Amino acid sequence: MSIPHQILKRYWKFSEFRPHQLEIIEAVLDQQDCIALLPTAGGKSICFQIPALIKEGICIVISPLIALMQDQVKGLNAKGIKATALTNLDQLGDLERILDNCIFGNYKFLYLSPERLQNALVQERIKSMDVHLIAVDEAHCISQWGHDFRPAYRSIKDIRSLCPKATVLALTATATKKVICEIDEQLALKQSKLFKGSFFRKNLSYKTIIFEDKNFKIKALLKNNKQSAIVYTSSRRATQQLAQMLNLNGISSGYYHGGLSNKEKEHQYNQWISDKTNVIVATNAFGMGIDKANVSLVVHTDIPESLEHYFQEAGRAGRNQEKAEAVLLIGTNDIQNTQKWRIEQIVDVPYIKLIYKKLCAYFQIAYGELSEEKHGFNFDSFCTSYGLAKRKTYDSLKVLERHGLIVFEEYFKKKATIFFLVNHNTLQKSFEHNDKLRLIVTCILRTYEGVNSQETNIDIGKVAKTLHLNEDEIIENLNALHAKEIVRFKCKNSDAQITFVQPREDDRAIHRISKVVSTQNKNKLKKIKAVIHYIENNSVCKSQQLLTYFDEPESMPCGTCNVCTENKGHSHNNFEKDNVDLILKALKVKPMTSRELVSNLSISSNEVIAILRHLLEVEQIQQSQINEFQIKCP
Repeated sequence: MSIPHQILKRYWKFSEFRPHQLEIIEAVLDQQDCIALLPTAGGKSICFQIPALIKEGICIVISPLIALMQDQVKGLNAKGIKATALTNLDQLGDLERILDNCIFGNYKFLYLSPERLQNALVQERIKSMDVHLIAVDEAHCISQWGHDFRPAYRSIKDIRSLCPKATVLALTATATKKVICEIDEQLALKQSKLFKGSFFRKNLSYKTIIFEDKNFKIKALLKNNKQSAIVYTSSRRATQQLAQMLNLNGISSGYYHGGLSNKEKEHQYNQWISDKTNVIVATNAFGMGIDKANVSLVVHTDIPESLEHYFQEAGRAGRNQEKAEAVLLIGTNDIQNTQKWRIEQIVDVPYIKLIYKKLCAYFQIAYGELSEEKHGFNFDSFCTSYGLAKRKTYDSLKVLERHGLIVFEEYFKKKATIFFLVNHNTLQKSFEHNDKLRLIVTCILRTYEGVNSQETNIDIGKVAKTLHLNEDEIIENLNALHAKEIVRFKCKNSDAQITFVQPREDDRAIHRISKVVSTQNKNKLKKIKAVIHYIENNSVCKSQQLLTYFDEPESMPCGTCNVCTENKGHSHNNFEKDNVDLILKALKVKPMTSRELVSNLSISSNEVIAILRHLLEVEQIQQSQINEFQIKCP
């Protein structure tokens, strides 16, 4: 048994690798730069984790999501493998301690974001690490043609000068030829080797259903589903409303969106992952890194923003290789309305320039000035003050952040702290004639330890919910106690925080990013049109449409999508029996793709595809994960 196989068996309890995994591992061990394009559930992380365990030194993993990094670190630590991540570090000492551990503590993995990689201290300490492998996860983020472009990814190549002996492995689950070329160029890979797994999922059936009463159809789909399910919707409010409706109809459901606290996200996720709730209703914040084997149904209730997003989210179904469905549920007016809305929501350069100037005016930043302090930011108040559309303004702030002009941190809750300054008797007297205040103080004392000895964080929303009061009433009463010096109460009247990274330059600052933003906007339009075409095209197999988009034009009809099932019975087997025998004879020798059969036999491409479709339907042959056809064993 080879060393990679031994490690796979020891830590992951598998006896065999999935397609391409071993090839990638061996190439990395031979110090070959690689691009691994493997489908969702293709086992990308093993491709860098196993060679990292074999080689001396540490592997740096660059990943875009904190949750994804934390999950992988937790999983490795549970296996007894030393791994750490540079996430949620408030103090310089924490950062220095973790970096020192990576230099002196025999750690095998260091996870960090591309933005953290730009930190001078991080770069300085990396020079002292024995780095043998750099794994770039979600590598499509480096390309302006990718669906999650992140400018900080373009600075990753600078790490090569810090650890020139390291091999680079770029990994992604969704990338076209154009994106792959840009990954290779922007990471400055050295004679890279491309490994591309087929995106074909023989157990996953794609269905596009037009149905006006979506709630009725969702209930019907979920009641027939015996395993776990994900329902994707586009708004935060809709996640809660839909989960509530499903629970009232006897379908155990939770919800997940970006506005939840980390604690609530973790609770909802754990309830679902442990099968305590059968369904999770979520926005696309429930994204990369979600790995649950028994998901047999993924439903999209709104049109996705790109085929890349759809393919990735739909691909969370059927990871146990059992039959599963991905359903795109469309209302009769959705296509026209969604297309118009998505196009209107694309933020152009003039709008971004407007938001940048208004932001500087809002915080009174003078031209040429760099204000390095963190500014409390009330998003709603900002939009109201200047009459701005909230969605476009939010997207503009995210663009400004991605391009390094600001840091935009969201709270989603009023941040508050309290410290009781008086003894129990004095406190009692303060609310003798105020029952509401007595309830508020009692609730806080019972809920939060330490409020009598130190400044303590409290959740205003939680207190309000417990007492059936609104948040403003809580704040007003606690401010009254603060004025009497009975408590020290602080409450930030903001739901976000803005930090300016560069001096104010107005037009010049936006001009530097205008070309990239314009290119991205053109790309967004193309992606919207590609999604609409996929929905409206009911003459070509849904699986084939997706595979063609990802540069697999030689795929066969899946036989299970809504197009294939509707067309069954309409096909006519008008092909030569001799040609059937020739194909069966060839496949008895070895498995072959449709392209290889056309090349080796004197049969037209159309005839070969028709015969293969027929042989699949009568179950004489089967199709592998890498699109090879083989004789089906009895």
